[in-house]
Amino acid sequence: MYKSFSMELAGRTLTVDIGRVAKQANGAAFMHYGDTTVLSTATASEKPRDGIDFFPLSVEYEEKLYSVGKIPGGFNKREGKASENAVLTSRVIDRPMRPLFPKDYRNDVALNNMVMSVDPMCRPELVAMLGSAIATCISDIPFDGPCATTQVGLVNGEFVLNPSQAEWKNGDLQLTVASTSQKVIMIEAGANEVPEDKMLEAIYMAHDVNQEIIAFINKIVAEVGREKHEYISCAVPEELFAAIREIVTPEQMEEAVFTDEKQVREENIRQIREQLEEAFAEKEEWLELIGEALYQYQKKTVRKMILKDHKRPDGRAITQIRPLAAEVDLIPRVHGSAMFTRGQTQICTVTTLAPLSEVQRVDGLDENETKKRYMHHYNFPSYSVGETKASRGPGRREIGHGALAEKALVAVLPSEEEFPYAIRTVSETFESNGSTSQASICASTMSLMAAGVPIRKPVAGISCGLVTGDTDDDYIVLTDIQGLEDFFGDMDFKVAGTKDGITAIQMDIKIHGLTKPIVEEAIARTREARLYIMDEVMLKAIDAPRAEVGEFAPKIEQIMIDPAKIGDVVGQKGKTINEIIDRTGVKIDITDEGAVSVCGLDKVSIKKAVDMIEMITKDFEYGQILEGVVVSIKEFGAFLEFAPGKEGMVHISKISKERINRVEDVLTLGDKVKVMCLGKDKMGRISFSMKDVK
Repeated sequence: MYKSFSMELAGRTLTVDIGRVAKQANGAAFMHYGDTTVLSTATASEKPRDGIDFFPLSVEYEEKLYSVGKIPGGFNKREGKASENAVLTSRVIDRPMRPLFPKDYRNDVALNNMVMSVDPMCRPELVAMLGSAIATCISDIPFDGPCATTQVGLVNGEFVLNPSQAEWKNGDLQLTVASTSQKVIMIEAGANEVPEDKMLEAIYMAHDVNQEIIAFINKIVAEVGREKHEYISCAVPEELFAAIREIVTPEQMEEAVFTDEKQVREENIRQIREQLEEAFAEKEEWLELIGEALYQYQKKTVRKMILKDHKRPDGRAITQIRPLAAEVDLIPRVHGSAMFTRGQTQICTVTTLAPLSEVQRVDGLDENETKKRYMHHYNFPSYSVGETKASRGPGRREIGHGALAEKALVAVLPSEEEFPYAIRTVSETFESNGSTSQASICASTMSLMAAGVPIRKPVAGISCGLVTGDTDDDYIVLTDIQGLEDFFGDMDFKVAGTKDGITAIQMDIKIHGLTKPIVEEAIARTREARLYIMDEVMLKAIDAPRAEVGEFAPKIEQIMIDPAKIGDVVGQKGKTINEIIDRTGVKIDITDEGAVSVCGLDKVSIKKAVDMIEMITKDFEYGQILEGVVVSIKEFGAFLEFAPGKEGMVHISKISKERINRVEDVLTLGDKVKVMCLGKDKMGRISFSMKDVK
């Protein structure tokens, strides 16, 4: 049965059609927000997948280019692999919803969102987030929802709920908040140094709007929701836990787990696993559950010691940051490099500078975003965690971490006018034991400064964790979580920023939400930690951007010319500009507004090319003294070239103060001579005199 539901959301109508399309999915919501249309579906397998110890959730966000009236480029003319924006949107949908599925559920679940029409006033990413939640809530798939998502922008100092594409891109805040009916469950933000109190205000505003959406979803579920299906629980039997505790006591597990060396801990657990496998060799049904049971045992041990005894696995205090180190210029010949180490997490970031012609082209659903000048790429090889597996290119996690670091740093980059370069930073993970994304932000800040990029302020990042008890006020917030505390804890709250405000947030949780006191404490704690990291380590390695780019980096000089004279610089079929490039070895980019960027490896070649361009575009005036090269000799005079495509003539009577019979008596091809401009002759050509030069 087809039913339609509507609500007013941030000044626009949100309409959800149920039972109109995709009726064979477990749940389907045909979403309309303004003219933006997204089909969101939720499907689940009938049985759990064999041999896995995790919940197999798959989230897809499909950008159909017909939604913005485009035909895909290339020979195939089909949409290709998911864009970076599609991957990031899928992650933002996944992160708040995953903790709301049952922990012992192992059926495959797929959430698919197909963007079919885009209204620039209503961002399709938001519609997909709401659509996934609604499709899952009305389905028969077990889910402890509903949840809702709201986005907040900051334009001219005022908050904007669910901003348009233009407001989202050009404002000072890009905040996404997901909530249940009681708590915040996900925060994602990019910001232009928004102060902590302002950020908290925006988070709470979004949370309040989410409550209105949740009431709307509850209404839909009450009318068309299906009864949740029964499923086979994959929980570890309590009798197995009891048997394990008889062999490995809580005190023995605590001793195995509590060490600051990741490798030592892993070896201790490996030995315990071998002991258990030997003990249960005849109980085949238990052998395949030992891994999950051991994980749960470690988790309970770590959580109990942190929450009750305030004891962390590596012996640190609750607010203590691991040992820090930083250095720059460790990689020769690159344009900039830096390494940041925090405990067993180590990142090396390399910066590369290039002309603006090398910006990344973006072909997506946002008509306002067609290029990216700053690119941050993050790599996570298996050796960084002591594993052996082949590299298959960046996965969703790597793309997400790179985007988070990019978001954190773009707010402090100089404008194109101040620094006419395309910029790429690549963070290589040398070693990982917690929060490599935030370490990459610290390393990238130093690498950019080492490369001579005049960033406005340094940026640092840090992550806080959380362990909760049975009540809302029974919790511990941990500064600088390592891998074990991330795996067994309830939260990974990453915040990056300058001394004056936040530039990026990414918050993931494994529980059903955070209270306001937890959010406030985490944001306060991360501010204190990032300022400490900046002052104690980063700024001691390099305290300011270098005055100039390095020896091996391209040098760029930018000048403005009259747009009407761009054709003179380019020449017929590019002849003039190509000749300048051939003579000087530089690279030249010209915008429609007349901004000319000249890029080369040495300043002499750049100046030579700039002089040529200025000579081509300048209007000669009477009395100007210039230097030209003789390129042609006629009976009546000589033609001089001042720059490619820019010539003038010296009449034979203007060559010498004494009378000469032949031009060749004074000049030969290739001679460099100084002349004075006399204006234009009767034929409109620029005329010069050698004899009037003083």
